[in-house]
Amino acid sequence: MTDSSGQEPAGGRAGGAAKQVPRAVAALPRHVRDDLVRRLRRKGRPFDKGDVQVVEEPMLKRAVTASALGNCMEWFDFGVYSYLAATLGKVFYPGASDAAQLLASFATFAAAFVVRPLGGLFFGPLGDKLGRQKVLATTMIMMACGTFAIGFIPSYASIGVAAPVLLLIARMVQGFSTGGEYGGATTFIAEYSPDRRRGFLGSWLDFGTFVGYALGSALVTVLNFLLTDSEMLSWGWRLPFLVAGPLGLIGLYMRLKLEESPAFQKQLDEHDQAVAQRETSRHEFRTILGTHWRALLLCVGLVLLYNVTNYMVTGYLPSYQTEVLHRNGTTADVTVLVGMVWVVLLITFLGRLSDRVGRRPVYRWAAIAQIVLAVPAFLLLRSDGWLLPGLGVLILATVLAGFAAPSAATLPALFPTSVRYAAMGIGFNFSVAAFGGTTPLFAEGLVDLTGTGLMPGYYLMASGLIGLVAVRFMPESAGVALRGSQPLVGSEEEAEELISTSRQLRTLGATRRQ
Repeated sequence: MTDSSGQEPAGGRAGGAAKQVPRAVAALPRHVRDDLVRRLRRKGRPFDKGDVQVVEEPMLKRAVTASALGNCMEWFDFGVYSYLAATLGKVFYPGASDAAQLLASFATFAAAFVVRPLGGLFFGPLGDKLGRQKVLATTMIMMACGTFAIGFIPSYASIGVAAPVLLLIARMVQGFSTGGEYGGATTFIAEYSPDRRRGFLGSWLDFGTFVGYALGSALVTVLNFLLTDSEMLSWGWRLPFLVAGPLGLIGLYMRLKLEESPAFQKQLDEHDQAVAQRETSRHEFRTILGTHWRALLLCVGLVLLYNVTNYMVTGYLPSYQTEVLHRNGTTADVTVLVGMVWVVLLITFLGRLSDRVGRRPVYRWAAIAQIVLAVPAFLLLRSDGWLLPGLGVLILATVLAGFAAPSAATLPALFPTSVRYAAMGIGFNFSVAAFGGTTPLFAEGLVDLTGTGLMPGYYLMASGLIGLVAVRFMPESAGVALRGSQPLVGSEEEAEELISTSRQLRTLGATRRQ
């Protein structure tokens, strides 16, 4: 039976309850609605203005820019080191064979990742207690100093074995500071981002990552083109590292101008205040390992999925093409550089997509694509010419963008505000140290051991399968407020909309209980 408007009366049985659901409530994704219901039950009342934080747009833009610049500087160095791996092997390990030089160079590269968990363990608790901004300013200057120092290290021919030792020390300074950098930057940017836009704004962090890598690799490509091999070995390799000094000062200036994130300033919502007091009275790491071990395992799995692909493409492909496939260095450099530019173009689009369809679908389809396409991509890489190898790199770069885009929004959402920085420092850096930074070394070792140039593709397939399991169990966080933090919105109008929706949800819940 219908009325004159063609709609069923509100008191009708069939679909009556559904017709009474307000449009704003019905439009909410199920996981967002469930999270709001849980928060309302804890409060025992709808939200008011004191329960919703509004982030100012100018400060939000400054926070995103400063965080992205830090990652840009870190990965500028990474791109430089990856593209100069063969050259650095000749400078610091001249007595070894070509294969041994490359392995030694990658071993020095991987050694920096050994101390990353130590950096995370040191800086993480400081970030949770002293504030994100202070720690991020410290890691920025340490990272710049470590990179800048590499440019001044004498060669093996000048000071003998002390040269690779000094290189190792400089890399370990970089690794220690980086242990507090990415986890802190993702935490900082996630705590500044409105809940509905966290995927898009977080993707700018890794946008800075790949811009930095592209700039570093582009600089090395230009130097290789302009200088002779002897000039590169003599002094040309130093120039990219020396650029890190001015970049670090710029990044430090921007970070010192930032205010603390809204979530850290507010610290915790009413529900988590007692939890925070209990946690500060106990050992923080025991709390993380004992209470948040499931989230920690998910963090390790998702970081493995992202970073094995990341370091395979950015850290290993340049040397793979020159040393394994014996391809011209310029060709190898340009194909990977084009792949990085493609990631830069894709990443914010995919970040925005993760806000609309969810983080899990983006991760899932990227993992499936990696499992299916990794070996075909390496078959294309082994082809002659530019076109097919370039297509192989673009396939891997597209998969990489699918992992990178949602990561800065997904990983911090696994942990509550009170332990977020420290937990990210443990989970992220352990996974990167164990699986990410060792990827070039393991990939080169497998190729050298088996004589099979497709081993890196099989390695990517294995990481895709492990990552797919992690995606299966990860909670969907798109549009949901961070754990232990108040809902964060981008405008007063959005705050009023959320408050109104909370009232409707509260009324609907009361009606259904009657």
